[in-house]
Amino acid sequence: MALDADDLRLAADRARDAAAAAHDELNAADGRLGDGDTGVMLKRLFAAIAEAAPADERDVSKLFQAFAKACAASTGSSLGTLVTVAMMTLAKATRGRETVPVAELAGLLAAVRDQMMARGGAQLGDKSVVDALDAVARSLDGVTDGAAARAAARAAAIAALDEFRGRENRLGRARMFGARTKGLDDPGMLAFARLLDAVIV
Repeated sequence: MALDADDLRLAADRARDAAAAAHDELNAADGRLGDGDTGVMLKRLFAAIAEAAPADERDVSKLFQAFAKACAASTGSSLGTLVTVAMMTLAKATRGRETVPVAELAGLLAAVRDQMMARGGAQLGDKSVVDALDAVARSLDGVTDGAAARAAARAAAIAALDEFRGRENRLGRARMFGARTKGLDDPGMLAFARLLDAVIV
């Protein structure tokens, strides 16, 4: 099984709708640890991504390029910047391609994870979106079937939330709250889980 440009356009629409639906939840989660604007930012960001998707483009790399350009123009936040990095990484990795086999998703997400870490300074275990992405990338290793990939990715994202909820945040503004972050979901990890759940329906 492979993903094509139509799948990406549909995913962009679903991500837009999911970001809008999770707006209040994400703002509340971020309000406990930061500025309280994660929901606002992601709603704006994914609306821009969906609008930027070229209607007739078949090259998946060019779609990711359009998404990256929309991201860069729509946010100045640290999380939004990481989304831009993700789109740029995927654009580079899929250059000249019209399909992406499910079997390659683990490697692509691992590449995104590594670029996010390099750009944002996060390390695995810091309790950030990078940890959620790492969990999903590892869950897809060796998976070639679409249904199996969806089930594995969804389970991994939820498991990562559950695993890290009891840990302290060690990155960004949230790290200043120390032990008080135990028992709270990291807003980036929560957003990743909500968006992933919608995109892989």
